Amino acid sequence: MQISKDIKTPFGIISPEVSLFPIYYLLFIYGFVYILPYGKSLIGVSWFDWLRSEDGPLEWLQFLEYVLSGLLASFIYLRQKKKKEINSFIWLLIALLSFVIAGEEISWGERITGIGITTISNLNVQGETNFHNLPFFHNYLLDPVFEISCIFLGWFGWRKFKNVYAFPSKKLSLYFLFVALFYFYFDISWASTTEQIRNDQEIFEFLLSTGIFFHCVDNCGKKFSSLKNKFSNFLN
Repeated sequence: MQISKDIKTPFGIISPEVSLFPIYYLLFIYGFVYILPYGKSLIGVSWFDWLRSEDGPLEWLQFLEYVLSGLLASFIYLRQKKKKEINSFIWLLIALLSFVIAGEEISWGERITGIGITTISNLNVQGETNFHNLPFFHNYLLDPVFEISCIFLGWFGWRKFKNVYAFPSKKLSLYFLFVALFYFYFDISWASTTEQIRNDQEIFEFLLSTGIFFHCVDNCGKKFSSLKNKFSNFLN
């Protein structure tokens, strides 16, 4: 998947080594959707608030992307010849985590069926059946986990482990680094003397799920190409 292209400017051609979709996406959200009128008269809230709301369209898109990522990563793992090597282990981990995160996004089906586990929802910050919003994890671990994992996926992984292709490549860096930057600034504003910034987490978390999804699509495409070549060689 070719996602970074040359940019022609009056000053010359810029050849980015990373996908610029996260920048275009954020410009679209904050430069267009943010000021788009008539949201309150049509759906009761602004289009911007609708997009970033809990159980809103961006959260459901994240759920879909994580489910698809889990399926694609599972396929890649099954196609691995050496199941005990590090790349195979990471693909298996990506598949399992993608399915778990997808389940957490919809509170393990409670948002669809209305059926949950009362003992968990009574302790949950949002009153739902999921684990990432339990008080200790939600209040102390959730944001650091986002920050550390996104820095790893967006920079440390591809830079320090060049032979581990199961980590996202450099071209997908911005999908993860913008998320880490948002959560870092969100936490700093909470600890500072100024008012905490608005919680736009769903807007930025969509970048994380999309980065994982594109990473799986890229590598799954390579596996399909390999299968196609083997089939062609067999026929010949």
